[in-house]
Amino acid sequence: MEPVSLSSVIDPRTPVIAGVGVATQHLDEPGAGDEALDLMVRATLAAAEDSGAGAALLRAVERIAVPGGTWQYRDPGRLIGERIGAPKARTVLVPPGTPQQTLLNDAHRSVLAGELEVALVVGGEAARRAALARRAGITLHDTTQPDDVAPDELRLPTGDIVTKIEIEGGVSSAPAWFALIDNALRAAEGRTIEEQRDEIARLWAGFNEVARTFLHAAFPEPRDAAWIREPSPDNRPMAFPYNKWHCAQMNVDQAAAIIVCSIDAAAALGVERERVVFPLVALESSYSVPVSERADVHRWVGMELLGKAAAAHLGYPLAEIDHQEVYSCFPAAVRVQQRALDLPLDGVPTITGGETFAGGPWNNFVLQTTAAMVERVRAEPGSTGMVTTVSGLLNKPGLAVYSTHHDRELLLDDLAAENERAAARIPAVSGYDGAARVVTYTVSYDGMDPVRTSIIADTADGERVVASCDDRELAEHVTREELVGETVHVRGTTFTV
Repeated sequence: MEPVSLSSVIDPRTPVIAGVGVATQHLDEPGAGDEALDLMVRATLAAAEDSGAGAALLRAVERIAVPGGTWQYRDPGRLIGERIGAPKARTVLVPPGTPQQTLLNDAHRSVLAGELEVALVVGGEAARRAALARRAGITLHDTTQPDDVAPDELRLPTGDIVTKIEIEGGVSSAPAWFALIDNALRAAEGRTIEEQRDEIARLWAGFNEVARTFLHAAFPEPRDAAWIREPSPDNRPMAFPYNKWHCAQMNVDQAAAIIVCSIDAAAALGVERERVVFPLVALESSYSVPVSERADVHRWVGMELLGKAAAAHLGYPLAEIDHQEVYSCFPAAVRVQQRALDLPLDGVPTITGGETFAGGPWNNFVLQTTAAMVERVRAEPGSTGMVTTVSGLLNKPGLAVYSTHHDRELLLDDLAAENERAAARIPAVSGYDGAARVVTYTVSYDGMDPVRTSIIADTADGERVVASCDDRELAEHVTREELVGETVHVRGTTFTV
């Protein structure tokens, strides 16, 4: 294979993806297998091999950025750098609350600015390994670092994901929050409960069908729409209308690595021409609006802005992009993004099968899907692929488009200011006592039994409240009959009908 050659029309500072790698394991024996660090190293070595440049590319890595995980490494980038022959690389740790797209965007910016030539973005989890050991009472002896070790840069998130008022109102789980969004969407579009459940089941059955042929899928077993739709002991209800197999499955052992460099460095280091993939769009918004404060709970204004900017830059609608991977932690994430990005509502926007069936390694799924998309556009030279990012509860969006064909400069931006101007907010309050109109709701369960109803509601004063009710009869009733639009009485953090 020949190394990549430079076109006279391409800026030598142009950032490219030179190599991607993934590492997975499927364990059944407690205490066996690799820890998360080992998986991240394996993925990195695979990315170097994938580029065709091998160890030469790894030795050139100047920065290693890692999205925070469930593990306890204090500076995982340092450990990875030592293992791959880049011990002097600057290390960055990005805890949850910042879009995973941000790590890639940071690399692109630094390459464009001439601050570095080669960057590594890598993350991973060994959550299944940890769960198996915990259930068996086995203590794992994973790699540790001294207490005084710290990354060169710790990038802390900004803006609220969940507020104190929301927690006090009784909504604490991710399934519940996304169910609240989904039920608001149902009401906004005038769907019945049964129609909504049918639509979600059809969409998720489509994701499952894709996962059946995705090489790295953790749960490719066939699941049809009827099975996904109905609660059962093997598909227990989580937060109405979601069951277990509507939700991201985080107990997986998966890692992914992406090597970003300038096209000039790619040529110098021997990256094979066929491996080079260009980011054409790399957008994000770091502005965050909590769910309870969104004027339209069913909309994601930030993603709408990213979609419009991307389509304008590309010169065609995003629906015309050849391959699409829309972030898929819960059905609401996909359904809201389909509308925000003007994608077909009857489509199945995934090449992996999504976080339910491909596996959702907590704060690393975008790296997994980006690696998959790079492989897909390489397999079809000249095609385009889109990957979106969800941070939090549809708080901070990310959107990237990739191709082997460089037909335009990279659109790279944080649209936080535009998002702040466009996103209408309604203040949420505590201590309210009075009538309120239900904007959306969900139901939580004890086993198979609905036991608690949680709401977001509008007060007569134009403010928002979050409250819950432990009436089991009401909880069962509103899984069959609509509660959105009804007036209830709120007293502090509780409500009655």
